[in-house]
Amino acid sequence: MTQSEDRAEARDGEGGPGHFAHAFLAGGRRRVVECAVVSLVEQGALSLRAARLRPTGDVRPGHAIEQAVLAACPRSRRVRDVLDAAARSQAVDDLARRLADLGLLSRRRQRPTRAGRRLLAAAAAEESLPPYVRHGPAALAPGPVRQGLLGGDTVPDGLGRALRRMGKALDDDHGRDADGTGEGASGGGFGCGGSSGGGD
Repeated sequence: MTQSEDRAEARDGEGGPGHFAHAFLAGGRRRVVECAVVSLVEQGALSLRAARLRPTGDVRPGHAIEQAVLAACPRSRRVRDVLDAAARSQAVDDLARRLADLGLLSRRRQRPTRAGRRLLAAAAAEESLPPYVRHGPAALAPGPVRQGLLGGDTVPDGLGRALRRMGKALDDDHGRDADGTGEGASGGGFGCGGSSGGGD
């Protein structure tokens, strides 16, 4: 299959323009669901406030991934819980399988193949994708959607916070050890000196 055929297939998949396919290639399952949340908020099917998603009942989207997001959020629910649940949905599994069948995604690790990277680069060159598809919620305009998605993104941010805590703990321990060692060494020196002097 040629690159142009790959591109057409990725775009003409279920739901139209293929943003979800490109989102998977750019950022994996999480990015797909983030894009679905953005789409649903823009359509008025979801509201996002204070890091919680709530269905409005006003719109019933036709795309299976958007339906999976709504199914993960029957009532008001934390953004990160919705993202986690929808990322494991059958709809996202089906998208991954379709991309793998096209040779755009590796089956085992679900990472873009060379053809997948070429497809994504071509879409970037054509500027045919919203920036958040490639770069995630950080590319959204400031507002509640950007803040809610960034605040609910537990996988990288949670890891980042854990690493920062570990680094701070190591720095604090190092500082205490250095001070303690300095004081201990100094105290030990005086102690040894005192003992030695007392012995003489």
